[in-house]
Amino acid sequence: MKFSEKWLREWVSPNITTEQLSEQLSMAGLEVDGVEKVAGEFSGVVVGEVVECAQHPDADKLRVTKVNVGEAELLDIVCGAPNCRQGLKVMVAKVGAVLPGDFKIKKAKLRGQPSNGMLCSFSELGLSDDHDGIVELPSDAVIGADIRDYLQLEDVTIEVDLTPNRADCLGLKGLAREVGVLNSIAVNELQVNTVAVTINDMRAIVLQAPADCPRYLGRIVKNINLDSKTPLWMVEKLRRSGIRSIDPVVDVTNFVLLELGHPMHAFDNDKLQGDIVVRLAQQGEKLTLLDENEVELNAETLVIADQEKALAMAGIFGGLDSGVTETSRDIFLESAFFAPDMIRGKARRYGLHTDASHRYERGVDPQLQRTAMERATGLLLEIVGGQAGPIVEAVSEQHIPQAKQVSLRQTRLTKVLGLAISAEKVSDILTRLGFEVNFQNEVWTALVPAYRFDISIEEDLIEEIARVFGYNQIPNIAPVASLHMSKHQEQKIQLNELKQCLVNNDYQEAITYSFVDPKVQALLFPQATPLVLPHPISVEMSSMRVSLWPGLLQAVSYNQKRQQGRVRLFESGLRFIPDNSDKTGVNQQAVIGGVITGLVSDEHWGQATRPVDFFDLKADVERLLAITGRKDFRFVQASHSALHTGQSAAIYCEEQCVGYMGAIHPQFEKKLGLSGRTFVFELEISLLGLKKLPQSKEISKFPANRRDIAIVVDDDKVVGEILSCIEKFGANQLVGLNLFDVYRGKGIDPGYKSLAISLVLQDKSRTLEEHEIQTFVDGILAELSAQFGASLRD
Repeated sequence: MKFSEKWLREWVSPNITTEQLSEQLSMAGLEVDGVEKVAGEFSGVVVGEVVECAQHPDADKLRVTKVNVGEAELLDIVCGAPNCRQGLKVMVAKVGAVLPGDFKIKKAKLRGQPSNGMLCSFSELGLSDDHDGIVELPSDAVIGADIRDYLQLEDVTIEVDLTPNRADCLGLKGLAREVGVLNSIAVNELQVNTVAVTINDMRAIVLQAPADCPRYLGRIVKNINLDSKTPLWMVEKLRRSGIRSIDPVVDVTNFVLLELGHPMHAFDNDKLQGDIVVRLAQQGEKLTLLDENEVELNAETLVIADQEKALAMAGIFGGLDSGVTETSRDIFLESAFFAPDMIRGKARRYGLHTDASHRYERGVDPQLQRTAMERATGLLLEIVGGQAGPIVEAVSEQHIPQAKQVSLRQTRLTKVLGLAISAEKVSDILTRLGFEVNFQNEVWTALVPAYRFDISIEEDLIEEIARVFGYNQIPNIAPVASLHMSKHQEQKIQLNELKQCLVNNDYQEAITYSFVDPKVQALLFPQATPLVLPHPISVEMSSMRVSLWPGLLQAVSYNQKRQQGRVRLFESGLRFIPDNSDKTGVNQQAVIGGVITGLVSDEHWGQATRPVDFFDLKADVERLLAITGRKDFRFVQASHSALHTGQSAAIYCEEQCVGYMGAIHPQFEKKLGLSGRTFVFELEISLLGLKKLPQSKEISKFPANRRDIAIVVDDDKVVGEILSCIEKFGANQLVGLNLFDVYRGKGIDPGYKSLAISLVLQDKSRTLEEHEIQTFVDGILAELSAQFGASLRD
């Protein structure tokens, strides 16, 4: 939003400098992006009158003039402007004048004719880029007056960058109100008089979409004269606000837009057929806009139409066929309130952005339409003449935004701001902002004005008080707070502990999408019924994952295709299991999973290379489970739809399955783009339970004794169960247990295997005797024989 400082000071003029005004606006949330002078640096330019204007004898495009600048003698000046004529009031740069760019005016001869000065255009004085001709000043301009004084060029243009919630400041009226509040001074309210109705011409208005356009006003103005010129004062105010003068009708609507912040539009009345209809466009309906581009409308676009065709995109852009041209004599003025939700985003959808759409999509005052209509009509009649018809208004009161009432507690205000502001000051601030305020029992009840769409809760009022009072006036007081120990359960397993364990084991953390390719997921989990997104990014990302494996396996495939043969990844996140018993319809389970493939370690001259296998992954999972400090986890052979039979296991904690691990089934490797054997695991974090905290115990002073046994058992016996049996048997004196060899081959019958196990025995109170140790070993062998049919190897 650009505006002239002098124009603003016509509304409200605090006793502060331009710099202070800019700082004040920025600190109040209306950030000033730039301050620029409205004209270039020049001097010696005055108002003059062309007394004589004749053709140059030796140049077709030059004219020889005599100009009165209020001095004893007329100035001879040669001019090339096509609009130069006798009786015209012009800007004259006299000899000795200095124009922008340090261009000095001297006496000269042009094609033999003396020229003692120059008649200036806007561009030559740095006022604008318009260089089509010399400036035509009003006939009442005082000859000899300095142009800088006459046009009040000691002025600046201020540009503010408004946030979307402050649409009320997209006009001088709203900006002046803000400046008045910030300086606690009165604002000169604009007096808008009701225009006398002199004709009875009117058009009926039909609201077919009242929710989208709850108020629409229209008025016919006849017999206007578009040969009239827009007054220079209006042209200058528009120019200093960044808008170029076009014709009186457009200039007036733009002026009201800047002055009141309310967009308006004018139609050529002779081009309209019947009543005005505010409706939604028909799908595929075409409209040629004022910029001569044709758009194809969709059924969600609001249009202004007559009985035959669409005339304009409501609140966005007018149509070419109904636009006002230089031949127009009768016009139809519109002033409407469009619901912000209807306009929001529509302009961008058609590749448009207009001053009207910028304001309508943020919200205009729903009570301002009649004032804007009367103001525009009055200016038009003053400039182009004509007769005004009655205002026709169509309104749907139930769809007009209703006034909101918001309460503000004095205690809450003091607590949030950290200081106490007097009740009188708060009431004054809210009243000047336009609120109707009532203060009782330390609570302000404020009726929000229609133009403040952004005020709805108590915190909004607190923000208003803070910014108007001044953020820089709120003292910097360090908060005083006592520290309390946070409630932390030491036994709870922290996710970062699990992550760090995997990182220490050469894994890299991956982050994949929570939505996956349904085809890939169906391969691995055919029995699962995943949640399907109603509006997915793509077909390949349309299902919520029921496991981390699909994302991790795709990451492995991606890396392998880029010559990364050894991949070790892990991920933590949620999996989404449909659950009708949950009110949300989904059970979100926090899990951690991993995948390994390729070699056990990077190639090295000091060690042999081999590919990873089931037991490499099992070792990693065991290290992960070891964080819990518990020994009640067990791996049980189990089948899984995604894993290779015989190389998969379920992981149990007591009787609860906490996850699975194993090799991806070979039938899926090619379909998933995998190269070589790939092993995966996944654990549900909440089922890992609580950690077993370490407890101190006495270290035995007596020596430990090691005994090795080699037993022969059936090949299908599970080693983990055998080791568990030994642990239970020797709970008191067994301090070390290790399987250090598995043998099949010569000397062992087919279908059997030999297990070599070391036992470390120790007592805390004494040295164990040899016969005690042997008795212990014999007891273990007897127990193994009874439970597993084990025999001592010869």
